[in-house]
Amino acid sequence: MAILNRTPDSFFDQGATYSLDALLRRAERCVAEGADLLDVGGVRAGPGPEVPLQEELERVLPAIEALSARFDLPISVDTWRAEVAEAAFAAGAVLGNDISGFSDPRYLEVAARAGASVVATHIRLAPRVADPEPCYPGDDVVGAVEGRLRELLARALESGVPADRVVLDAGLDLGKTTAQSIELLRASDRLAAIGPVLLLSASNKTFLGAFLGLALEDRREASLAAAALGVARGCRVLRVHDVAGTRRVADVLAALLAS
Repeated sequence: MAILNRTPDSFFDQGATYSLDALLRRAERCVAEGADLLDVGGVRAGPGPEVPLQEELERVLPAIEALSARFDLPISVDTWRAEVAEAAFAAGAVLGNDISGFSDPRYLEVAARAGASVVATHIRLAPRVADPEPCYPGDDVVGAVEGRLRELLARALESGVPADRVVLDAGLDLGKTTAQSIELLRASDRLAAIGPVLLLSASNKTFLGAFLGLALEDRREASLAAAALGVARGCRVLRVHDVAGTRRVADVLAALLAS
């Protein structure tokens, strides 16, 4: 899953693909490098200025329409607003990547009606809200995340989204300390056992930089190592910035695990 940000303040590229032309050029590179899925987002997950609904629509819809016309690949929309998801599905997206854990009560209804898939993500508070000291009952972050993901799966099923159209995401760095994110990555096999496909979104994240004090631009190898561990422990969707490197890692792991 290639990350395509139509935001001026994304944590990694800092707006490098904010213009539509730049985003389409990056998409072309990602497709050439082996992307299977293109994930378009118009609002960063972290704290920042408010992005009104209309502005988010104006950022993501032209991108989704253009990508759908150019590439024979599924398109994902990274949004927690049901109105944006609904418009994105009409424009050609087939997956709603909601990091808020379906905080919008209409989100699952919209996805079910469109026949779309969804990503059910664990987050402790809410997107764009700082959470510097997250804690979990009994210090059991894996148990808390597992329980919440099971709840989100049940909500999706009750709303008419079948299990084979639900993807789970532990939400690394989303309301987790470095140690908690590492613990969740190590427990990917336990989370994958819930049933639906498990997504890993670890690329260039803060918890990876903490190992060796790595600056944001120096986390490529750490991201690839996390991807390798994730695949080995059951993750089957990798949301990444480095498509070419991660594609090679995933292909090697697939061959090794199959032999």
